[in-house]
Amino acid sequence: MIDGMAVTTSDLPKGALHRFLDSDLWHSFTRSWLTMAAAAVTLVFFLGALFAPWIAPHDPFDPRALSLMNAFTPPMWHEDGKPTFPLGTDNQGRDMLSAIMYGCRVSLMIGLAAICLSVTTGVLLGLAAGFKGGWLDALIMRIADIQLTVPAILTALTLDGVARAALPKDAHDQVAIWVLVLSIGFAYWPQFARVTRATTLAEKNKDYVNAARIIGVHPIKIALSHVLPNALGPVLVIATIELALAIIAEASLSYLGVGMPPTQPSLGTLIRIGNAFLFSGEWWIVMFPAAALVILSLAVNLLGDWLRDALNPKLR
Repeated sequence: MIDGMAVTTSDLPKGALHRFLDSDLWHSFTRSWLTMAAAAVTLVFFLGALFAPWIAPHDPFDPRALSLMNAFTPPMWHEDGKPTFPLGTDNQGRDMLSAIMYGCRVSLMIGLAAICLSVTTGVLLGLAAGFKGGWLDALIMRIADIQLTVPAILTALTLDGVARAALPKDAHDQVAIWVLVLSIGFAYWPQFARVTRATTLAEKNKDYVNAARIIGVHPIKIALSHVLPNALGPVLVIATIELALAIIAEASLSYLGVGMPPTQPSLGTLIRIGNAFLFSGEWWIVMFPAAALVILSLAVNLLGDWLRDALNPKLR
């Protein structure tokens, strides 16, 4: 009771967590067992990659811990398997489970950094094109249209090839991760630019934007503070889906031999190494990294599909 008035629990201010648990987004999430399973799988991959140095059974990239006597050890359920190597070892005696955890660490880091670069570039260019209009809009959108006609993997291959030609081999191996981030990030910005431009065109002539103009708010502040927040929903959906594509693109580049070096392997590098032994009977060297890549990409894609439907007001 406050000042002689009875106050119910529903009248008290709710915290951010309470409001989220009461939201339609959380309700949609808890109604779909497939989405919850995808979220759990994605969380396991992220936690395994993040804490790989502490929870991995072995350090697969420490030469002092490797022994060629353990090379080509099959998985532990095989009659020749060993419990110390649950998923077997590769041709250098590296534990496959540990190598996959470290490989996911590299792949996820590249994918997240590339998507952050794509989002930043695409959103800023799309916002400028939609808000400014005129020749700037035409220039940015024509560049985006031209790039959309070229497959993203080809764009990434071209940029990676330019970097290899411009840098010495040793220097390229040291900065390979940043070359991949720039290559993949540059390949995926047009999607974010087009979505942001469409949202900006729909919002820039509304009353609240015109009111901000009348009271003298700077156009850049109007675009960033008033128009941009309305574009973040669609951008978040695309970013979730593009994350899976970025991980696959990195794996494709590494599989083709133009990605991460063998000393810092990602999932794509592990698949490329294991592919050489597929027909000699050591199937686990390529099968487990490939399965990890497929499961991770599928889980992230499912989350993106759910987020697209959950944020669509027409489906509520």
